[in-house]
Amino acid sequence: MLERNLVQTLGARMAEPRRFLQLVVGPRQTGKTTAVTQMLEHCPLPQRYASADDAIVPTTDWLRNEWELARMLTTTSGGEAVLVLDEVQKVADWPTAVKSLWDEDSRNRTPLKVVLTGSSAMLLQRGSEESLMGRFELLHCPHWSFAECRTAFGFSLDDYLYFGGYPGAAPLISDEDRWSRYIGAAIVEPTIAQDVLSMDEVRKPALLRALFNLGAHYSAQELSYTKLQGQLQDAGNTTTLAHYLQLLDKAGMLTGLQKYSASLLTVRNSSPRLLVHNTALMTYAAGSRREQLHADPTERGHLVESAVGAHLLARGLVDGFNVYWWRERSNEVDFVISDGYRLTAIEVKSGRVKGLQGIAAFESEYPHALSLVVGSPQLSLEDFLLDQTPLFKA
Repeated sequence: MLERNLVQTLGARMAEPRRFLQLVVGPRQTGKTTAVTQMLEHCPLPQRYASADDAIVPTTDWLRNEWELARMLTTTSGGEAVLVLDEVQKVADWPTAVKSLWDEDSRNRTPLKVVLTGSSAMLLQRGSEESLMGRFELLHCPHWSFAECRTAFGFSLDDYLYFGGYPGAAPLISDEDRWSRYIGAAIVEPTIAQDVLSMDEVRKPALLRALFNLGAHYSAQELSYTKLQGQLQDAGNTTTLAHYLQLLDKAGMLTGLQKYSASLLTVRNSSPRLLVHNTALMTYAAGSRREQLHADPTERGHLVESAVGAHLLARGLVDGFNVYWWRERSNEVDFVISDGYRLTAIEVKSGRVKGLQGIAAFESEYPHALSLVVGSPQLSLEDFLLDQTPLFKA
């Protein structure tokens, strides 16, 4: 079974002296629990794994009991131990309980190392930021890359473009209808109904679902909030749409890329370029057959651009850079990435008729930036998705 980089990272953290809680966050069905259990298989320390899914009623009493059982491992072994609490966000008021127990261990010098995971990345991260500030490190478990899907499932490039990077759905790709039903029932609906709607006040759940379906269908295209209002019933004001789009982004489903500008004010006021975090969400929302999408140059172009954008979003979470797009008058660049110090413009030659005047204009305005053309003789789409080229200047 494939071991993602997260497994080695977690293993290295468990080998260090106890310093911080480790919070593993990421979208649904990206292998968080698998990565943690693989780490435990390699870890020589005494360990206890508990999932809130297994508890009849996952209360703070349940959490405290599991913590106490893990503490006993440090006593019987006379040394360090590891506690993993999976789906911890299902425990009401878990941040307060974890803070109390962690601080108690710190005062008593109990060498218990703790890993928390959850399918609701938003709830887990928000709870930690509110109550556990300074006590945790965040580890991202992003959507699977083309390299990982090729190694684990033998995906071709076209397989990955259409079916995306959900490992649980990979065995179903020979039956597109079955694959689509799985994506809807196991990923899209639970993410919206259980994660997004429980994270924040959503007064119009039907609008949120409609926004996802419309935005995923229009992935890799600019769509102003005014145009979104025109295509959605009961859309409300643009502030509501922007807020719902932020929630979908935090859930790892759909984001609205902002235009890059040296002025932060310009960035915040720009129209978004919609982008799925995983092309599976785009093809699911479109409802088109694989042959149809690959045969239409325009549709395939949007699919390829979405795959490049989704790859950048996943890399950005792990490597610490932001993803934008850029346009100045008639000149446009598909993606711009920045880590605060370095800047790279990325144009995607995807089958649609597109020139490179946008790259030239960007280079003129930002001469220190690196430029990449994906789909050119110098950098194929496959090599880019396999991370065969640096994203920034050294």
